Amino acid sequence: MSHFAGMEELLQDFLMEAGELLSDVDNKLVELEKRPGDKSLLNDIFRGFHTIKGGAGFLNVNELVELCHRTENLFDKLRTAELTLTPDIMDVIMAATGVVRDMFGHLGQAQVPPPAEKYLLDALDAVIAGGHVSLHAAQPQPEAAPAAAAPVENSQSPDWDGLYHTLLGSSAPEPHHAPSVSALTEAHPAPHPELLPAAPPPRAAAPQATAAVKETTIRVDTTRLDQVLTYTGEIGLTKNRLTSLRADILAGKQDASTLKALDEAVSQLDLLVGDLQSAVMKTRMQPIGRLFQKYPRLARDLARQLGKDVELLLSGEDTEIDKTMIEDLNDPLVHLVRNAVDHGVDSPEERAAAGKPLKSVVRLTAAQVGDHIIIEIADDGRGMRPDTIRHKAVEKGLIDLDTANSLDDRQSLQLIFLPGFSTKDLISDVSGRGVGMDVVKTNIGKLNGRIEITSSVGQGTTITISLPLTLAILPVLLVRVGDQPFAVPLSMVREITPIDPKDVKQVSGRATMIVRDEVMAVRSLASMIGWPENGAPAFGVLMQSADTTFVLAIDGFIGRDDVVIKPLLDIKPQGIAGATLSGDGSVVLVLDMEELLRMNPDTTRATLFAKTVVH
Repeated sequence: MSHFAGMEELLQDFLMEAGELLSDVDNKLVELEKRPGDKSLLNDIFRGFHTIKGGAGFLNVNELVELCHRTENLFDKLRTAELTLTPDIMDVIMAATGVVRDMFGHLGQAQVPPPAEKYLLDALDAVIAGGHVSLHAAQPQPEAAPAAAAPVENSQSPDWDGLYHTLLGSSAPEPHHAPSVSALTEAHPAPHPELLPAAPPPRAAAPQATAAVKETTIRVDTTRLDQVLTYTGEIGLTKNRLTSLRADILAGKQDASTLKALDEAVSQLDLLVGDLQSAVMKTRMQPIGRLFQKYPRLARDLARQLGKDVELLLSGEDTEIDKTMIEDLNDPLVHLVRNAVDHGVDSPEERAAAGKPLKSVVRLTAAQVGDHIIIEIADDGRGMRPDTIRHKAVEKGLIDLDTANSLDDRQSLQLIFLPGFSTKDLISDVSGRGVGMDVVKTNIGKLNGRIEITSSVGQGTTITISLPLTLAILPVLLVRVGDQPFAVPLSMVREITPIDPKDVKQVSGRATMIVRDEVMAVRSLASMIGWPENGAPAFGVLMQSADTTFVLAIDGFIGRDDVVIKPLLDIKPQGIAGATLSGDGSVVLVLDMEELLRMNPDTTRATLFAKTVVH
């Protein structure tokens, strides 16, 4: 029988509350390094560990209780000024919070976590007793291991897996080197040498499934639920009114007053359904600060490994976004934050030589602009050189020389999103930004978002992500190819314009037209989805993706709509995001334009205009 049999709900409640509390403790620890004498912070952190210990005790998780108790005792001495906080002591504390999060990973799988390693408990005891300890990035290999099996880790090469899994609350697979801030070197001389810890053995990994498990619960303000209930009641009253009017009409009462009342009731129902839809969407909205609060600890640990002084500033934490999007944003933002600290921010020596403050600043901000959320990650580091990026892209065979020469600086920066762009030698040349950036762009694209880069050499780099407020309701433009309707995301639509075949010109075998003094490629939607052409398209939709602008040639358009996307179960046709129902009940396929563009990388050749275009 499981150790937690009969306590499953209590366990999940504990993990949710304790997880948020631990994230808050991590942030306060980062602040405490800046203000080590702040009594308020010390008391808050002490209470955080005390609360976690109490919940763990109620669940009889003695392993967690023991670790929290020692850490609580350490903070008791700090807040009474019996101890003074030092960087080495902070490393021990951070190691303890990392193991606490690791234990949460085991609890999330309803498993009793293994005890904290003896080296960590001894380190806490040594600090409490006034000893001195030092935690470093590399864990000593067990003595039995041959020297060849224990490669020396470069002090300037951060342990990405360790940082990433520490952030998510799970351990990385058995590594060749240990996770960061989880190993102890030999102690410095201290008044209590017998309490100093020995080299730590490898710690058992937390279940790997933990990082992938998504929360299935959500906290909702009761005011928002009251709104939903109110609209539901009013819709019920309107339904009764429509039922009564239907009976009158069936009975032959179809005078002007009845038809007017019917029209008013339908209008009222339409308004109430819209309000209810909006209210329900708000129950899914969560402050993005719940995600942001994880990153100060990540930035702090990485900066300390690299010997940098970096401060991560957060703003816009109250900005609300769909909960499911918050979960899917975690991986891209982890990557962008660590890239900013590792590669974007220059070294203290470089900053001193450039006359910059030694402390670097990375800003993570969020704001709602219209019906989109804008997230920015900005650093004040070395920036990126567009000419170097173009050269590397040509060198890697990703673009040809003619294409490279035709790109402006903004387009050149977008090249780092190409798969296979990055190489290790880019770290010194272009800030190493390309490492995995194609994956970041793909993940943002799955959220119907866009990502762009601006950079100034010697001044820093800003990465901007634009996302819709929610994925549950998607504003679309309904277009036609022949008699078949399709939906395209409205976020990509700039305008609709008639297409006169005489305005379409052939440039290097490709269809182009000039729209507002801008030369744009013309892409036929029929050809993009593999349908035969049926004459020259009558309309063009000006579409803008993250890195290209083009005219989507269509036969006609129906109008704008807000749709609920339903996934196509068991199948995933390329270029199709899902399906929805139109007002008349017919099925409409929702196009994944980013995927269609990837499927058609070369600008569509203008075969459909061949008979009508005058060369």
